[in-house]
This record gives sequence, structure tokens and C-alpha cells, in this order.
Amino acid sequence: MRKICTLCAIMLIIALLAGCSRTGGSVIVGAKDYTEQHILGNIIALLIENNTDIEVTLKVDLGSEIIFAGIIADTLDIYVDYTGTIYANHLKFYSSHSDFNEIISADTIFETIKKELMDNYNIIMLERLGFNNTYAIAVRAETAAEFSLSSISDLAKVSSDLIFGGGNEIQNRSDGIPTLKILYDMSFKEELVKNGNDRYFAIVNDEVQVIEAFSTDGMLMEYNLVVLDDNKQFFPPYQAAPVIRGEIAEKHPEIIEIINKLTGILTDNVMRSLNHKVDVLGETPRDVAEEFLRSFNLIGK
Repeated sequence: MRKICTLCAIMLIIALLAGCSRTGGSVIVGAKDYTEQHILGNIIALLIENNTDIEVTLKVDLGSEIIFAGIIADTLDIYVDYTGTIYANHLKFYSSHSDFNEIISADTIFETIKKELMDNYNIIMLERLGFNNTYAIAVRAETAAEFSLSSISDLAKVSSDLIFGGGNEIQNRSDGIPTLKILYDMSFKEELVKNGNDRYFAIVNDEVQVIEAFSTDGMLMEYNLVVLDDNKQFFPPYQAAPVIRGEIAEKHPEIIEIINKLTGILTDNVMRSLNHKVDVLGETPRDVAEEFLRSFNLIGK
């Protein structure tokens, strides 16, 4: 069944990218289907466009499985992923509930991923950018006060009275809600699919009382939500890092040098601020990416 799903994903990504140029002087940059990824995709694309003669095609709104299948199938060249996602979801290192009880360092996860991607797929993981966009479980301040919630263990005691809202992925992934509920021995009154910013609108309107969040979401700032402590350390580190096909890196080594200039600049606070500009202030991902790069003199004025 897994092989069939993988084949379907690869076929879909090929269809999505059909018609894109694959000439010697071109690359395809990918991005997943949410704000942060749109910004990161534009940052990578603009860096390459403004510092090389390479033609860049940017493809956004690709699901996590689709984008990983795409780079393996050589129909996508570069994108930014997260260490926890690759480690737990794509490489399947978390294959059972017991694996989540073992605390593994961020550096160990990073080095493991680098080796696995290179050895098995000829994909290079570049240096970590500098921010950790881990999954988080969030509630409104009023809910936290009403039920005395500061940790996910606290939530487990009252979860059966509350409705959870989160995206399709977290409700189905091995590093998501199904295993989280096992580890914390909890269940929700109901679980609703709320993708993207819809989950924030749902919690503000009390349609749900608990949501999935990303630690760098700008909407966390806007709505002053309380992020519950993952006191059993269920979620692994989700440090952002670009991945690039080895063939492209060999053909265009200048791309690696250019992208590595981002290392250490994109902190948690900076990424949260960029997301806030798009999600709350209404700016476009490309404009936000361009302003960010110019502020650090990474592209021309």
C-alpha cells in the first residue's frame, strides 16, 4: 500500500511540474502549502535569481509528501524542509510509539538525516537556517486559565471535554496527533480538520478550544495564544534547512554558497515576524521575502 501511495505521489508531482524547463541553466524551487513555506520559497528563488544567471521556477502549495517525492523523483531541485519532518515522517525513524520515548538530540537528528539523504537519494541537506519551527499545541488564554493549563499533561486531564482543530497532516502523521494522544493518554471530544489559518479563526470563534500551531506562526502573536509545554518532549526538533539535489549542487555549486548566507539570520523571532507580515498585515510572501533579503544586503536595492 505504501509503495502505491508513493507512486501516486510521484505521478502527481510530475503532473504538477509538467511543462517546467529542465535546461542546464534552470532550477525548480519548491514550497509547501502554508505561509512560512511560501516566504522561504520566495527567499530561495530571489537569492538565486538576483545572484546568478540561473532561471528559477517557483512551485508552491505542495503537500509535505508530494514535495519530498518530487525531489526524490528529480522533478524538483531545492526546497526548505524541517529536520523533524524528514526524520520522523519521511525516513520513518519513528516507526512505533516506543520510539517517541527516546529523546534524541537535534544534532544527532540533523547528522542522521544528512547521511541518509545523501546515501539513499543523493540529496544534500545544507546548514540549518537558525530557527526551529516545531509543532505546538495551543489554547486561548481564557481556556488556559479556566482549566489551569500550562502543559500537554494538564490538557490530557480535560481533553475529552474539548474540541481539537488541526491540519490533515498532523492528524495522520506518525509524529502527529495519533501518537501524541497515546503518549499523553488523552482523547478529544472531537477532532476537526482545520488547515492553515482556519485553525486560528476557529479557536478565536470558539469552534475549537485546542489547535495545532507552529512555533513560528505570526498568528500566535496576533491572538495571544498560550502554547502548552510539551513536558514529555514528544515533538522532535523541526529545525529548518534547505535540501538540494546532488546533481544540481555539483552543476551549480554557487547556489550552495548563496543559500548558506542565510545561516544564522533566520531566527525564531525573525521568522515569526515575517509570517506575521503576511498572515496579519496582508503583505505578499514575495514582497516580504524581498524586503528581508534587502535588509541584509543579500540582494540589490
